Amino acid sequence: MPSKSLRSLIKSSAWVNIGARFIALIIVFLFFAIFVEDGKFYTLRNLENIVRQSSVYSTAALGMTFVIITAGIDLSVGSIIALAVVLVAWTLNIQIDGASGELVYLVHQYPFLTPLLACIFAILGATLVGLLNGALIVRLKIVPFIVTLGSMGIIRGLAKGIAGERDIYPPEETWIDGLMDPTLTNKAKSWMLLPAGVWILILCIALSSFILKYTRFGRHVYAVGSNEETARLCGVPVGRTKLFVYGLTGFFCALAGFMQFSYIGGVGQPTTGIMYELFVIAAVIIGGASFAGGEGSILGTIVGALIITILYMGGQQMGWPKWVQEMVIGGIIILAVAVDRYRHRRMA
Repeated sequence: MPSKSLRSLIKSSAWVNIGARFIALIIVFLFFAIFVEDGKFYTLRNLENIVRQSSVYSTAALGMTFVIITAGIDLSVGSIIALAVVLVAWTLNIQIDGASGELVYLVHQYPFLTPLLACIFAILGATLVGLLNGALIVRLKIVPFIVTLGSMGIIRGLAKGIAGERDIYPPEETWIDGLMDPTLTNKAKSWMLLPAGVWILILCIALSSFILKYTRFGRHVYAVGSNEETARLCGVPVGRTKLFVYGLTGFFCALAGFMQFSYIGGVGQPTTGIMYELFVIAAVIIGGASFAGGEGSILGTIVGALIITILYMGGQQMGWPKWVQEMVIGGIIILAVAVDRYRHRRMA
């Protein structure tokens, strides 16, 4: 058994853990760079597509990081993303009476304000369902797995109901459609260097990291995950912390929904985001968070999301069937959890 000083060193070596995950990221990337035919994997277009796709997973995974650090889980993130996508498209299809009495689309009258209103509706709706998840977990004392498993179906059904069980096609493109437009391969937008949605993600990464590391709420999040009863005895508002964490997840899923809306071509698909909860949870766990709670970092989560995206897109380019990709990602989750359990036993 390692000495106390060694155990303390291991526990405090967060940067070592993140460094190991960066090495894993490089290995996965090199694997596909070598074995994908004709060097297609490391072309500028493909690298940009990896960043664009991983941004959707990463944004949702920011909220999931907070949840898993508190020893919780949220299986409804894919459905919340779909709800946000549908709410955006539904708002863009609102019609009002025109000057001559005929119906006109609101977005035709207010081309900037209507998309902004759509984003506000989506954020409010997604945050509200996140808060409802948290309220059920806190007030009814139901385990997060059961609550979010049920809400996954409820929210997906709500999205389908709002959309009338069909895709919603807005009458015209808006600035939301351009959030994930390529920039490195698009001369008109090359001055941005990265898509607008990626810049939003970078801002969210900085904000989330600051909250976790330097705020009282961040300390409460880690305290609740480390030992809920001890945190309660120390005066930490456990219930309120959990409630805010699930509400925050809803908020980040709304932002991921905007990116997804742009990524799929500006269409309100109520079936979008299926299986995203698997990718998001995998990103957080691969990034170093523990299902036992009390551990996790934003930077680790982003690295995990990149690994998942590279596995997914690399597998597609190598012709792997979808079921093989899902099996690989599921196996990686099990492996990551097994390594985490082994590490905890060694430090006990």
